[in-house]
Amino acid sequence: MSELRIALLQIAAAGYDQAANLETGLAACRRAAELGSDIALFPEMWNIGYAFERDDLEHWRAQAVSREGAFVGRFAGLAEELGLAIAITFLERGPGRPRNTLTLFDRRGREALTYAKVHTCAFDRPEAALTPGDAFAVADLDTAAGPVRIGAMICFDREFPEAARVLAVEGAEIILVPNACEMEANRLGQLRARAFENMCAVALANYPAPQQNGHSVVFDPIAFGAAGASRETRVFEAGVHEGVYVARLDLDALRAWRRREVWGGAYRRPACYGPLTVEGPAPQKSMLEQ
Repeated sequence: MSELRIALLQIAAAGYDQAANLETGLAACRRAAELGSDIALFPEMWNIGYAFERDDLEHWRAQAVSREGAFVGRFAGLAEELGLAIAITFLERGPGRPRNTLTLFDRRGREALTYAKVHTCAFDRPEAALTPGDAFAVADLDTAAGPVRIGAMICFDREFPEAARVLAVEGAEIILVPNACEMEANRLGQLRARAFENMCAVALANYPAPQQNGHSVVFDPIAFGAAGASRETRVFEAGVHEGVYVARLDLDALRAWRRREVWGGAYRRPACYGPLTVEGPAPQKSMLEQ
């Protein structure tokens, strides 16, 4: 069996105290490496713990960090030191409004992909003040188990089936999902569906209680066993408490399923999907426009 181990960093953040978040994050990655992980995945916007303090938008914007800066760079260095791929998340400073960003460093400390959240929560502060991403990122990640095709989407992105489908069409075998909201039965069901319908694994890291409710989770798409019986596709699900949780994926089984089964892309008819790329009714106003 070719096994890939994903560490879900279900850890508590210290709000705008980025120095504390940096040290907590570095320690969590070290623990993930001790547990034999190949990839460490943070919850959403780790550098500030997805916090919005004092209802002060300008102060929130000031917490943004550069992708080339010291905070993100420490995780690149640690990835190389530990031989561990690290998916670090942060409020990214840019020339305009900030972005909600994930950067994945491979086990050599090289940037494998950077993705900015496309479906920002523009219906609410403070995400209404973000610049949305404009594309979905997929990359071949060098791991001890060999190259793995990795995609990423962030939190609210999983509410849109198109997000995971674009990643699947681009060949993603595993989709990483940093998260910062309650993972209850319906949202967990969404992830199960995204894995099944796209024939790829989906791994989500959330904040523990009381910031959120934990339940970081991994689903694979293998819905039926060798005898044709329905199979539980939930590979792992954490509880509510803080921890570094390692989920194991059988890449050989995943790839065999993708080769032989009928879901995913083999029987798509994209010529019939035109309305999906046409603007519908007038969009709702964002919080900043109201």
